[in-house]
Amino acid sequence: MKLINSTIIIILSLILVLPAQAQFQNKEDVKKLMSAMKIINYAYVDSVDNSKLTEAAIEAALKELDPHSNYFTKEEIQKANEPLEGNFEGVGIQFQIYEDTILVVAPIPGGPSDDVGIRAGDKIVKINGEDATGEDINNKYVQNHLRGKKGTKVEVSVKRSGRDELIKFTITRDKIPLNSVEASYMLTDKIGTVKISRFSKTTLNEFKEAMKELKEEGMEELILDLRGNPGGYLQTATDLADEFIENGKLLVYTEGRKAPRRELKATSRGSFENGKLVVLINEGSASASEIVSGAVQDWDRGLVVGRRSFGKGLVQRPFTLPDSSVIRLTTARYHTPSGRCIQRPYEEGEKEEYYKDIRERMERGEFVNSDSITFPDTLKYSTDNGRTVYGGGGIMPDVFVPWDSTRFSDFYTNIVKNRIPNSYILDYLDEERGELKKKYDNVKSFKSRYTITDEFMNEFIDYTKDEGVEFDEEGYQQSEKQIKHMLKALIARNLFDISAYYEIISMIDQTIQKSVEILKEETAFNEKKIEY
Repeated sequence: MKLINSTIIIILSLILVLPAQAQFQNKEDVKKLMSAMKIINYAYVDSVDNSKLTEAAIEAALKELDPHSNYFTKEEIQKANEPLEGNFEGVGIQFQIYEDTILVVAPIPGGPSDDVGIRAGDKIVKINGEDATGEDINNKYVQNHLRGKKGTKVEVSVKRSGRDELIKFTITRDKIPLNSVEASYMLTDKIGTVKISRFSKTTLNEFKEAMKELKEEGMEELILDLRGNPGGYLQTATDLADEFIENGKLLVYTEGRKAPRRELKATSRGSFENGKLVVLINEGSASASEIVSGAVQDWDRGLVVGRRSFGKGLVQRPFTLPDSSVIRLTTARYHTPSGRCIQRPYEEGEKEEYYKDIRERMERGEFVNSDSITFPDTLKYSTDNGRTVYGGGGIMPDVFVPWDSTRFSDFYTNIVKNRIPNSYILDYLDEERGELKKKYDNVKSFKSRYTITDEFMNEFIDYTKDEGVEFDEEGYQQSEKQIKHMLKALIARNLFDISAYYEIISMIDQTIQKSVEILKEETAFNEKKIEY
């Protein structure tokens, strides 16, 4: 028995802590597992790292189940949970690595760096007296040196434009909010939009605050942007859906082999149960995003606009192991109010093939033509007003907006891939930030009055050449409008915040513009029997 190592002990611990009905039905399987581990430890040519072997065994077992059951070490689970918890502990800056230097894009308002006077455009060149520039500087380096427990201190030296000497700051780390509402702004006098990047513990409060501000600006109709939102907490998804749907109506239900049916229904607390609603989705919208858009669609509460969503209808529950690592195990499927499970098909043990599906959708032409999308009649369901919807492969939007690849030339792709627009704007703002701040005190004034001039673009084109990207006149002309708006949006982001970026980009965002058109015309709402 001395040969029974930590691998077997942990596996046996798992077996013992599970309910009796969930344990191995065949005791021979346990004996087989123990025998295999004894043989490996006794006879393998080299010494065995039992911890790695344990993790490999768990990961291999989970891989045979479904694409969304996963294993996380103690360290990994903490990092994975941060975006969903809604905060982390650190100095509170948005940053990027620019020419091997940590560049402050913006201090988080009210955070530790903001409090001590660090500004957008500052370059952090020393941390605790040590040089913090060079080829070894990357995102991991920044996290390791600037993140830390609340109350601990870190000294940074920054290079600020217009100052010859370095400026020293001592920052006391604190809890830093991670906002899930990335943007909220008015598109017209009465149409507002809220963009949510994930469903975290703080999402509902953030959403309510955004809605309060938009209503104060006159919002009567809403575009909820869930494009690229991979999901998050199930409870948060139902809380958000509850904002739009009447009291007592089913929002979602879950059930599995060991998970009895659980129904989550709307309450009376909804803050936007009346008024036109459009929900935006695409192939990157998954899980919680599909719960919200599915509930809105099934109850004919609003129009879903965009492209077919990812198709994740599985619910994961965390199980903590003896060493504080975690298995996130799929325990149930969720169903929209009409009964749809939107989980797309998968083969057990074929996780890599499962994630190739998005690329295959593109190759089939699904992103540009809705006729390329097919659903079997066996997965046909009806909305509250009798409209046909489908399960088994994501949420199909009520109004399809194709991806227009003609706007993105090879020249555009090359400059973005090489991060040239971003680098150029940072250099530009090193010289112009102060003047621009004086001239434009808010996003609206910047949006309406700032113009990308021909002189500006000529300097940008020269910059691209200096950075080694060959200029392509035809490609530039093809993507000129896209490039100009991107540059203006990047300036806005660095002068104001990420919401300003999306507000500028919305001017050429085809899905946003189509949604505004729908809201103004009303025809689509009437045709689809949408209630508001």
